[in-house]
Amino acid sequence: MQTEIFLAGFGGQGVMFAGQVLSYAAMDIGKEVTWIPSYGPEMRGGTANCTVVIADEEVGSPLVQYPPAVVAMNLPSLDKYEPTVKAGGVLVVNSSMVDRDVARDDITWVSIPCNEIAELAGDKRMANMVATGALLALLPVLNLSDIEAALTAHMPGRHKNLLPKNIDALKRGAEYAKEHVVKAK
Repeated sequence: MQTEIFLAGFGGQGVMFAGQVLSYAAMDIGKEVTWIPSYGPEMRGGTANCTVVIADEEVGSPLVQYPPAVVAMNLPSLDKYEPTVKAGGVLVVNSSMVDRDVARDDITWVSIPCNEIAELAGDKRMANMVATGALLALLPVLNLSDIEAALTAHMPGRHKNLLPKNIDALKRGAEYAKEHVVKAK
């Protein structure tokens, strides 16, 4: 089994961190993983995306053209990557930053107010973990407990105080996605 995930947004939304956490969680349970970051030319506020490939066997190519899963944290990312989601795939959209619905009916998707849910979890910076929880509710490639363990093991010491908020944000995102998912036709 191999699963490709594309996470996209702008700098400062935690897209890279979410990709790293997914990668660490997969590695920690014995999966083969690649994580490829990509940054726009701007330092902060520019485009940021990453590709995560999780596999049972060695990853043949880390490049992904039509991923089965995309997280779009802003409108430019949705506009650019919605057409690339493989038919039957999964799309998570941060409705806090996107003012339109998903146009496709051949994918499963959820439009989730990541920023607002993150604030309910105690910190607006947790929007990336809200989206990650939503993604894993729709694409069970990893368990939330795998992500919790990865956060606990790999979060830098200076951010350990944010661990409970990250875990709360993950759970809130997963719960929201389960209740508001739009299934592929």
